[in-house]
Amino acid sequence: MRQMTADELHSYLHSAELAPLLIDVREPHEYAYCRIEGSVNIPMNSVPSRLSEIDQAATVVTICHHGMRSAAVADFLQQHGYPEVINLQGGVDAWSRLVDPSVPHY
Repeated sequence: MRQMTADELHSYLHSAELAPLLIDVREPHEYAYCRIEGSVNIPMNSVPSRLSEIDQAATVVTICHHGMRSAAVADFLQQHGYPEVINLQGGVDAWSRLVDPSVPHY
Protein backbone atom coordinates (compact mmCIF):
# COMPACT_ATOMS: atom_id res chain seq x y z
CA MET A 1 0.00 0.00 0.00
CA ARG A 2 1.21 3.44 -0.87
CA GLN A 3 1.52 6.09 1.85
CA MET A 4 1.30 9.85 1.40
CA THR A 5 2.00 12.67 3.86
CA ALA A 6 -0.42 15.54 4.37
CA ASP A 7 1.88 17.88 2.44
CA GLU A 8 2.17 15.39 -0.42
CA LEU A 9 -1.60 14.98 -0.55
CA HIS A 10 -2.09 18.75 -0.59
CA SER A 11 0.28 19.05 -3.57
CA TYR A 12 -1.31 16.06 -5.28
CA LEU A 13 -4.81 17.54 -4.94
CA HIS A 14 -3.63 20.73 -6.64
CA SER A 15 -1.71 19.02 -9.44
CA ALA A 16 -3.65 15.87 -10.35
CA GLU A 17 -5.53 15.96 -13.62
CA LEU A 18 -8.23 13.75 -12.13
CA ALA A 19 -9.09 14.31 -8.48
CA PRO A 20 -8.72 11.27 -6.26
CA LEU A 21 -11.62 9.81 -4.30
CA LEU A 22 -11.04 10.82 -0.66
CA ILE A 23 -12.65 8.30 1.68
CA ASP A 24 -12.77 9.18 5.36
CA VAL A 25 -13.26 5.94 7.30
CA ARG A 26 -13.87 7.52 10.71
CA GLU A 27 -17.20 7.34 12.53
CA PRO A 28 -19.92 9.85 11.51
CA HIS A 29 -19.53 11.93 14.70
CA GLU A 30 -15.77 12.29 14.03
CA TYR A 31 -16.41 13.25 10.40
CA ALA A 32 -19.05 15.79 11.47
CA TYR A 33 -16.51 17.46 13.78
CA CYS A 34 -13.75 17.84 11.20
CA ARG A 35 -12.90 16.62 7.72
CA ILE A 36 -10.87 17.29 4.62
CA GLU A 37 -12.97 19.21 2.13
CA GLY A 38 -14.26 16.96 -0.64
CA SER A 39 -13.97 13.72 1.32
CA VAL A 40 -16.75 11.16 1.57
CA ASN A 41 -17.55 9.44 4.87
CA ILE A 42 -17.68 5.66 4.66
CA PRO A 43 -17.03 4.37 8.19
CA MET A 44 -14.50 1.55 8.42
CA ASN A 45 -17.02 -1.11 9.47
CA SER A 46 -19.34 -0.30 6.57
CA VAL A 47 -16.70 -0.41 3.81
CA PRO A 48 -17.30 -4.11 2.94
CA SER A 49 -21.02 -3.56 2.42
CA ARG A 50 -20.48 -0.30 0.50
CA LEU A 51 -17.81 -1.38 -2.02
CA SER A 52 -20.21 -0.61 -4.87
CA GLU A 53 -19.96 3.09 -3.91
CA ILE A 54 -16.17 3.11 -4.38
CA ASP A 55 -15.07 3.50 -8.00
CA GLN A 56 -12.46 0.84 -8.74
CA ALA A 57 -11.01 2.96 -11.54
CA ALA A 58 -10.38 5.94 -9.27
CA THR A 59 -7.29 6.72 -7.24
CA VAL A 60 -8.58 6.22 -3.70
CA VAL A 61 -7.08 8.03 -0.70
CA THR A 62 -8.11 6.61 2.67
CA ILE A 63 -8.25 8.94 5.67
CA CYS A 64 -8.85 8.54 9.40
CA HIS A 65 -7.75 10.31 12.58
CA HIS A 66 -4.08 9.24 12.66
CA GLY A 67 -3.72 6.81 9.75
CA MET A 68 -4.21 3.41 11.38
CA ARG A 69 -7.82 2.62 10.49
CA SER A 70 -7.36 4.04 7.01
CA ALA A 71 -4.28 1.84 6.49
CA ALA A 72 -6.38 -1.23 7.31
CA VAL A 73 -9.08 -0.08 4.87
CA ALA A 74 -6.45 0.62 2.19
CA ASP A 75 -5.14 -2.95 2.58
CA PHE A 76 -8.70 -4.30 2.39
CA LEU A 77 -9.41 -2.34 -0.80
CA GLN A 78 -6.22 -3.57 -2.44
CA GLN A 79 -7.13 -7.15 -1.54
CA HIS A 80 -10.47 -6.58 -3.27
CA GLY A 81 -9.01 -5.43 -6.57
CA TYR A 82 -8.59 -1.68 -6.15
CA PRO A 83 -5.31 -0.98 -7.96
CA GLU A 84 -4.55 2.58 -6.83
CA VAL A 85 -5.03 3.06 -3.08
CA ILE A 86 -3.11 5.57 -0.97
CA ASN A 87 -3.22 5.94 2.81
CA LEU A 88 -2.89 9.41 4.36
CA GLN A 89 -0.10 9.13 6.94
CA GLY A 90 -1.02 10.91 10.16
CA GLY A 91 -4.63 11.26 9.03
CA VAL A 92 -6.81 14.30 9.44
CA ASP A 93 -4.73 15.25 12.49
CA ALA A 94 -1.64 15.76 10.31
CA TRP A 95 -3.76 17.59 7.72
CA SER A 96 -4.95 20.00 10.40
CA ARG A 97 -1.48 20.59 11.83
CA LEU A 98 0.48 20.80 8.55
CA VAL A 99 -1.90 21.89 5.79
CA ASP A 100 -5.13 23.48 6.97
CA PRO A 101 -5.22 24.81 10.55
CA SER A 102 -8.89 25.74 10.11
CA VAL A 103 -9.68 22.01 10.38
CA PRO A 104 -10.19 21.34 14.11
CA HIS A 105 -8.17 18.59 15.75
CA TYR A 106 -9.09 16.36 18.63
